[in-house]
Amino acid sequence: MARESKPGSSHDTTDGSKRKHSESSSNEDTNPRQKPGAEAQPRDTRGEGKLKKEPECHMELDKLSADMNHTVLIDINKFNAGRIVPYKGMHRWDKLHVKLPQCYPPNYMGSRWAATEKALKNLTDKGVSVGDVEMAIKSYNQSYSRDWYFDGLSSYVAKMPKLENNFPNVISKMAKLALKLPELIQHPIPLLRQNHNHAITMSQEQISCLLANAFFCTFPRRNATHPNCEYSNYPTINFSSLFAERSPRKFQKLRALFHYFNTVTKEDSKPDGLVTFERICIKESEYPEWNKQVGNLTNLQVYSKGCIEKEGKGMLQVDFAAKMVGGGVLGQGLVQEEIRFIQCPELIVARLFTEKLADNECLKITGVQMYSNTCGYSDTFEWHSPHTDQTKRDEWKRLYCQIVAIDALKFDDLRQQFTEKSIKRELLKAYVGFKKGNVPTEYTSAIATGNWGCGAFKGDPMLKALIQMMAAAVAERDLAYFTFGNEQQAEHLQRMHKFLKSHNMTVGKLYNLLQDYCKHYSRHHHPHQVKNVFDYIKDKLANRSSQL
Repeated sequence: MARESKPGSSHDTTDGSKRKHSESSSNEDTNPRQKPGAEAQPRDTRGEGKLKKEPECHMELDKLSADMNHTVLIDINKFNAGRIVPYKGMHRWDKLHVKLPQCYPPNYMGSRWAATEKALKNLTDKGVSVGDVEMAIKSYNQSYSRDWYFDGLSSYVAKMPKLENNFPNVISKMAKLALKLPELIQHPIPLLRQNHNHAITMSQEQISCLLANAFFCTFPRRNATHPNCEYSNYPTINFSSLFAERSPRKFQKLRALFHYFNTVTKEDSKPDGLVTFERICIKESEYPEWNKQVGNLTNLQVYSKGCIEKEGKGMLQVDFAAKMVGGGVLGQGLVQEEIRFIQCPELIVARLFTEKLADNECLKITGVQMYSNTCGYSDTFEWHSPHTDQTKRDEWKRLYCQIVAIDALKFDDLRQQFTEKSIKRELLKAYVGFKKGNVPTEYTSAIATGNWGCGAFKGDPMLKALIQMMAAAVAERDLAYFTFGNEQQAEHLQRMHKFLKSHNMTVGKLYNLLQDYCKHYSRHHHPHQVKNVFDYIKDKLANRSSQL
């Protein structure tokens, strides 16, 4: 019986006996991260009303199950009996599933997995060097032996104090973990393909094993990146690009990743829960007709300090994603999305099976653990210290941490975003990410977000805030908005929200005002001469009031 099911968000809401509140309590370059411990204080928050968070607003899940829309990689019967063991199935080598290294068809040179096993077993000796790692990886990736360099990894090992990371010891444990792949993954992993709703639930141990294989670059067919290659529509997963050139950014990433591997390979600290990755897409017939929406804006709290991942704990946390989830996490990228993936490396495994996101899709991840505290942003980013994640777990042993990856449009010309087409696209993308499914509103957490698409992608922060307010209103969710230290923006945003609420603004009315603004904007050849969207709407509403 293949373990294939809808995750916990799509329950039948008529069964009252299964509903209760829990009794347990890539794009951006303008996000100056605080040092750990610099959490927001009450005075840093603007807005009224308490926002709902998990687990306080949690709706009890049905028992873990599998169906055609949900693949579960652990044995559900044993899980219900209190054990987490792999579910046994029949592996597939086809275009619908991840091509796992142990399943690579033998050729005239013999078994690729046998060569991989031999190379990784040689790394289990505790005296290995970077040269040994390089030799091992190149032995089963011979066509890339002249293209891959390990200068960055060598530089990391040379500079890193042994007290923080005993490289030979960690590599030995990682190699042993990678070798457990045939034991830990015994069921095919489906690819989360475009325009297909599907979820995958797996154990944190299975994720750590897959990531150890990614580190050692064992995944076949995943190294080529040219447009016509087999996985051109998928992110890279093998870690080879992290090892190449020396760079401060990659040095800090390697610190975080080695801390993760050191944690998950110790008996007393390895995690023992589950994580769900769910691709959600909506059909055109389900797209909101924005100009006809009669709902009012929901509540908004603005935080001038603090971070989505900390002060937004228990809320649906927005990942300002690239179309290829994870963005430049395995390269030089170090902005909002990449930082989150480095703090929570379990997110990286999504790159193994998630096809590029289309405009009507998002990726929702439930249950990932945070392993590292970091500070800074982009060139100032640093790994700071280990993080002990004390988040409680739900009935499926997933941490109460839910992240949604939504990709914003990139505007080479600032004027491109002030068109009906661009606004409708961003509204749709935000809506599919914020949509709550069949969960009743009283069990739905608020959304933690910020200046989505407003850094390197050149989005206008005022327009993006309005778009997210509108999408949240149609999704019937409140918003927590983080301005990452920008006090002035926080003040303006909260005042604007209060102003709109005082005018009983509906989503449909606001949409029409945005269309008016786009026409106004298009009549000016110099964007700096145009009123900003907040001032335009305020003036428009003030004029209407004076005419009454």
